[in-house]
Amino acid sequence: ALLAREVHQRGYAVLALWSNHVTWRDTAAGFEFLAEVEEQATVAETLEVLRQSAACLPIAAVFCGLDTGVMLADVLAQHLQLRGNRPMARGDKQVQQDAVKAANLRSTRSVKGTDWNSVKAFAETEGFPIIIKPAEAAGSYGVKLCHNACEAETHFRQLSWQLQLQGRRNREVLLQEYLKGAQYVVDHVSRDGVHKTTMVWVCDRGPANGGYVCFQQQCVTADTAVARQVIAYTRACLDALSITEGATHAEVMMTETGPCLVEVNVRCHGAGGVWMPLARAFAGYTQVDAYVDALGDGAAPFEQLPDVPPSGSKGSGLLLPLLAYHDGHVGSTHFEKVRELQSVLLVKECVHPGTRVEKTRDDLGVVGMCALWHRDPAVLASDVEAIREMEQKGSILV
Repeated sequence: ALLAREVHQRGYAVLALWSNHVTWRDTAAGFEFLAEVEEQATVAETLEVLRQSAACLPIAAVFCGLDTGVMLADVLAQHLQLRGNRPMARGDKQVQQDAVKAANLRSTRSVKGTDWNSVKAFAETEGFPIIIKPAEAAGSYGVKLCHNACEAETHFRQLSWQLQLQGRRNREVLLQEYLKGAQYVVDHVSRDGVHKTTMVWVCDRGPANGGYVCFQQQCVTADTAVARQVIAYTRACLDALSITEGATHAEVMMTETGPCLVEVNVRCHGAGGVWMPLARAFAGYTQVDAYVDALGDGAAPFEQLPDVPPSGSKGSGLLLPLLAYHDGHVGSTHFEKVRELQSVLLVKECVHPGTRVEKTRDDLGVVGMCALWHRDPAVLASDVEAIREMEQKGSILV
């Protein structure tokens, strides 16, 4: 919705196209779409519906808002002769790793399948722990660090059953080597194969409630040695995946042997856009701004963007998912306790009174998101500690 809003604010009418694989619809754009249409049985039929809905207006650009629309956006852009990437199964994490490996870049050892017997040899030879997750998914859905063969087989079979039950297009499950090190998120926007970094984050990820979650994402200055290294590596990965246009959100582990790709999401940074005021405070612009610049008319707006975010920021900031450590129905919420803290810029509420909440086990199970920024690192650290205490005590949700 935030991407659509930015496009609309620049004077364009916006058509919302919902792909057949979309699992939820964010319609809170704050304005009225020119039309909302569904993906049809064929590309030709979808194009015809789009043209009819656009009436006499020319279709100027195709933007992808969610992971489920990546392939459709590329196909439509190709048929409309608009900016887009060559269509391929980029959402498949095994396809990504194979492309990166073929480019002689450090890649993650992995294998995928729908039957445990076809992948168990990898688990036996790789050794434990290993990561098991869907071949195509987002928000750490289904990601589990498995410490032995029994745990791995149980999660593999459970995940296969869940993907089949959900009617997923890709029901394959991926086994990956466990990468040790710090995880970085590198956001880019590209035009004509030129990649510009819009933000670098370092993530604190780990086990929680039997799952695997992100505890926080902290802004990283682009002129640091580690940032320069992960930026250069990420851009090489984008080239390996033939990504020349649009927004990307890459996850990279800094291992003992250097950076290694976890996955690339071919869309903007997610988290409900809570990160946007933090990015503006840190860099002066956002990935959403740059995405519209990249796909818009004329090269000048994109060319004027810096290669990496400016390093003159005089503060510290981070993105903090709010986690649930208790199961139950929500009687009342107290997000105002978080908003009252000095460094909090924005809080997004993901649950409301009457909602049933389960313990947070992945990024999709957070109960809220907040962006924090302050010139004094001590104030920021104190506020984070206060929020973590509220989560443990269950004082945000009662």
